[in-house]
Amino acid sequence: MARLTEGDKARNEAAIRAAMEQILSGNLPPGGKADLKTLATLAGVTRTGFYPKRNRDGTHRPGAYQHLAEEFERRVKQLQDAGEIVDPRAAQIERLKTLNAELKERLIKRDAEVKELTEFQTVAISRLAAQHAEIERLRKQATSGENVRRLPSAGTAPYGSCS
Repeated sequence: MARLTEGDKARNEAAIRAAMEQILSGNLPPGGKADLKTLATLAGVTRTGFYPKRNRDGTHRPGAYQHLAEEFERRVKQLQDAGEIVDPRAAQIERLKTLNAELKERLIKRDAEVKELTEFQTVAISRLAAQHAEIERLRKQATSGENVRRLPSAGTAPYGSCS
C-alpha cells in the first residue's frame, strides 16, 4: 500500500473537515448517521485512518486522521449535551421513547378505568338481581291475598272527593 504524500494528506484532511461541517450542520446523506463511517464516506477516505495503528514491534501509533476523529466525536458530544441532536435517527429514537412512555402511562390509566368499570358493573348487576328478586317476592305476596288490600284503580274517584 502506498504511503500518503503530504499533499494527499492535506487534501484528505480538508475533505474530512468539510464532511465534518456538513454532518454537524445536520445535513446527513440518506441512511447516514453522525458517526465516523459516514464521515469517512462523505470525505472519500477509508475509516482506518481514524483509528490507532500497531507497529510490527507491537507499539501503537496514532492513525493519520485520528485527531480529526477525536475532534469530530467531541463536537458531536457537545452538540448532544447542548440539546442539539445532530443525528435524525437519535432524535427519532428520543421521540419514540417519549411516545412509548406516554402510551404506557395511558395504558396504565385505561387498565385502572377498566378495572373500576368492571367492579361497578358487578355491583350494578348484583343490585339489579336483588331488586328483581324483591319485585318478584312483592308480586307473589300481592297475588296471595294475605293482608293486602287493592287500591282503587285510577278511573274511580276517591271517597269524599273535593271536586
